Amino acid sequence: MDDKTVRCAEPDARRAAQGPGAEGQRGPGVGFRPVVAGMRWLLSAAAVLVLLAGIQLFVFTGHTGQFFAWTIANPLAATFLGAAYWAAVPLEALAARQPRWANARIAVPAVLTFTVLTLAATLTHLDQLHLGAAFAIGTQLVTLAWIVIYIAVPALLVILLAAQARTPGTDPPRTTTLPTWLSATLAAQAIIMLALGTALYAVPRPTAPLWPWTLTPMMAQATGAWLIALAVAAGHALAERDPRRLRPAAAGYLLLAVLLAIALARYPHQFHWRTAPATLYLIFLATMVLTGTAGLAQSRPRTAPSASRPGRR
Repeated sequence: MDDKTVRCAEPDARRAAQGPGAEGQRGPGVGFRPVVAGMRWLLSAAAVLVLLAGIQLFVFTGHTGQFFAWTIANPLAATFLGAAYWAAVPLEALAARQPRWANARIAVPAVLTFTVLTLAATLTHLDQLHLGAAFAIGTQLVTLAWIVIYIAVPALLVILLAAQARTPGTDPPRTTTLPTWLSATLAAQAIIMLALGTALYAVPRPTAPLWPWTLTPMMAQATGAWLIALAVAAGHALAERDPRRLRPAAAGYLLLAVLLAIALARYPHQFHWRTAPATLYLIFLATMVLTGTAGLAQSRPRTAPSASRPGRR
């Protein structure tokens, strides 16, 4: 074999040594699809907005008549929404930091679903919003900001999703998959949340008694919107099947379970403890802790096997 043949064979040998996926990184004009700048900016901005909403609801729970878009009489209902908003912070913030679209997109369908449903519920109950001269100027501004945000965010998401779809590139190869038990648990959670969330959203008045604390029709729809969005995220996790792509969602899921437990500790008298919905809620909360913890553990970077030590074969 002459020197020319050896030089021609070297690139092929290097690509073979790098394993599958190397072509996607090194091929001319082809790489892993990145997160477009606009999507990264919007997810970062959304993380700030849900952080602020969580403060309004989880911290200033008894002052929603002044600091929120509508008055929530039941403090446990308010803290549930606040916990959900705060749980969205790591989901959106971690997604915004991902360089590759495959590892960030877990946040987008759930956020789009939630914002569209919340906008529809808001427009349905405009009479309950803090609009008009009867409310302080600051409260009216908070309410107007709420409406503008829920109009702008889903519209921008649709535009940026179209731009993201036109961005060239491929997904990195899956190197592992979800354990069977975790996939089965996520599937069961998705089905339950989708069914209950749809019922609360579509027929809030007759479905509200199925929830373990008192809900008004508007609060039932707001709660249902969150359940449907969580079901979308769980279903998306099953479709991705790669723990590395689920890290933002797993972090948010675990945080949500912890915050909901804190909410129960703060307002135990609002929870209908000796009822079937309460028992099912607590069981579901425990499974959220389990799946969130397992998802984070599975998504940790795997270290490559170390080379053979000197003197060992």
